[in-house]
Amino acid sequence: MATRASRSSRTPARRAAGELEAEVLAALWAADGPLTAARAREAVGGELAYNTVQTILVRLYEKGLIGRVADGRRHEYFAVKGAEELAAEQMQALLSRGRDRQAVLQRFATSLSVEDARLLQAMLRRRR
Repeated sequence: MATRASRSSRTPARRAAGELEAEVLAALWAADGPLTAARAREAVGGELAYNTVQTILVRLYEKGLIGRVADGRRHEYFAVKGAEELAAEQMQALLSRGRDRQAVLQRFATSLSVEDARLLQAMLRRRR
């Protein structure tokens, strides 16, 4: 008879919210072209159920983060935005939600590494 400890040690750890979507997006960004659900499943390691990957792809599609094209009875999925563009949009959305934009920007700027701060300063100088 299996004990509770032995069962839980065999059960894979549950991923954090959004982690599966991030893994599937990363697989689409790394791919040479559109991926079917089966190929996306392989690209993220193959341990997930096919239906899980399919559900994630549909959710990403409904959010407008990926596109799809019909390939017979199945779809092939592709990223519509690069990782950098999506990250910038997410940063802008977070900034927009703050009550004090200056305070949010100040907190962000002071949390940057020295190298990242230099990169940001150089980009801002070029923008002027």
